Amino acid sequence: MVRRILLGSQLRRLRESRGVTREAAGYSIRASESKISRMELGRVSFKARDVEDLLTLYGVTDAAERDALLGLAREANAAGWWHSFGDVLPGWFQTYVGLEGAASDIRLYEVQFVHGLLQTEGYVHAVVTRGLPGATPAEIDKRVALRLERQKLLVAEHGPRVHAVLDEAALRRPYGDREVMRGQLRHLLEVSEHPHLTLQVMPFSFGGHAGESGAFALLGFPEPELPDVVYLEQLTSALYLDKPEDVRHYRTVMERLLTDSPDPAESRELITKMLREY
Repeated sequence: MVRRILLGSQLRRLRESRGVTREAAGYSIRASESKISRMELGRVSFKARDVEDLLTLYGVTDAAERDALLGLAREANAAGWWHSFGDVLPGWFQTYVGLEGAASDIRLYEVQFVHGLLQTEGYVHAVVTRGLPGATPAEIDKRVALRLERQKLLVAEHGPRVHAVLDEAALRRPYGDREVMRGQLRHLLEVSEHPHLTLQVMPFSFGGHAGESGAFALLGFPEPELPDVVYLEQLTSALYLDKPEDVRHYRTVMERLLTDSPDPAESRELITKMLREY
């Protein structure tokens, strides 16, 4: 997924540097302007012929540069592990799973429930069951398996740095029975000790705060050519923002959340207090 986005961003850079419109680029490969937009956002697969024609249109004649970009196109079309979950994974969320797995830095804020990367199996099951009341047991099990598979990046040797801010509401709102919630809170205390994870809790006592617009994730990547991406999830789709002004705004909000929330040690004390209440 990250290679697809990398190739798309490079094609966009080449097009803009040559002053070519998306409409003209689409015409050159017998496609629409919207198809060019989706290619440049990394949301569709790439045909080698299309990439070759675009490179010619953009004046890329150097054989080494062309070969590198065409090789990237071949790699970009390789299926990720999550494609085996395609029957229960919406296309718009497949993009996020790919980005999440490729990121070197993940900063997130969650208010409705504990973030998927930090959920226990019992909590995941309760969230999926409540969110999809018509799902079959097999569908629920597969969605649970998908979420647990995503969590492997937290313990991967070269996994990302994760900085999570959970609103107190996410910890107070019960999913599952009391034992499930006790297990979830204990799990947060355990994973908060992981060297690659920093966990903070935004308490009710702080009052209004910078995260007033709701949950979001800010993803950074090791490739310098790739911009940070802001992920905003909706009920039936998602927004992926990478314009510098949008990213700057969400980065500022995240920095304020990190500054205003109790530090990790104090946040663990808050979680411990909640655990005692269960």
